[in-house]
Amino acid sequence: MPKDHTKPPRARTLGANITLSGFGLENIGQVYSDSVTPLNDEPKIEGSTITKKRSAGFLFDEDGLFNIDDEGRTERQQCAVAASNIIRNFSFMPENETIMVQHRHCLETLFQCLEDQNTEDDELITNMLETLVNLAPVLDLRIFSSSKASFIPITEKSAVHAIMGMLDSSIKAWHCAAAELIGRLIINPDNESFLLPMISQIYKRLVDLLSVQAVDAQAAAVSALYNVSEVNMDCRLRLASERWAVDRLLKIVKAPHPVTEVCRKAAVILESLVSEPQNRMHLLVHENTFAEILTSEGKYSDTFARILYELTARPSNKVTSGQAIWGNIN
Repeated sequence: MPKDHTKPPRARTLGANITLSGFGLENIGQVYSDSVTPLNDEPKIEGSTITKKRSAGFLFDEDGLFNIDDEGRTERQQCAVAASNIIRNFSFMPENETIMVQHRHCLETLFQCLEDQNTEDDELITNMLETLVNLAPVLDLRIFSSSKASFIPITEKSAVHAIMGMLDSSIKAWHCAAAELIGRLIINPDNESFLLPMISQIYKRLVDLLSVQAVDAQAAAVSALYNVSEVNMDCRLRLASERWAVDRLLKIVKAPHPVTEVCRKAAVILESLVSEPQNRMHLLVHENTFAEILTSEGKYSDTFARILYELTARPSNKVTSGQAIWGNIN
């Protein structure tokens, strides 16, 4: 139920032309009267057991058994959040992963909640998102085009758009989880064809997250970039050409990030970028920073030594001339 739900007026037309109808306006007085007119001129029976105690007005009361008022909607919302907690807890058990990722209705429900992030309960969306993060390593988006019965119109493309909506969210828990979700989904080669068309938007947002002050957002972005950059050469070329990408990855290492593994992954990403000859021109401008980290950060000295070696020792006939900070490099 959307939070801004309002009860629209309901047109009571069912059975309007039937003589004995609870919804017929013309016969409402006859069907629900305080006394019944005797048939065949029989005398009226006082104290009759068929006297109607309820007024006909209850038929038009919206707060009846089958009509949910605000209190009823709140109760249903609480039940939905409780159910989402159960599903989330299921996803933490490795034994449940296969069953859940093969249940199309379950996955459609999860992604539908992400699509409705502007109207659904925050806790409900968070639970659904965390469930998908847990299932992501074994999740195959092709299930949405499989022959299994579909209950909600969710496609691979709409699922990716739902994830992008969460990645663009200003809520830290959501964009961190969405970044982690993308990093885990891309591990499966079968998901690459659905995620790569959005790679430019993904890179732009992940690089933005590298600049925020929250260390957990930086960690989620680095983890996602670490996996995406390993997909193919085009991913590495696009990342190196993304504005501020190299600069912000270097800042993660230089700061340094409080989690050592995050710094290591950032360094490995830079090493994978320099392995592509076409990226030299994007990385040469940072050569002094590479040398500075090499001499000051002992943990990553080997990685940055290899980066500098790739920049300076690789034969230059494979690439066009680049402009370094001190002059031309042929």
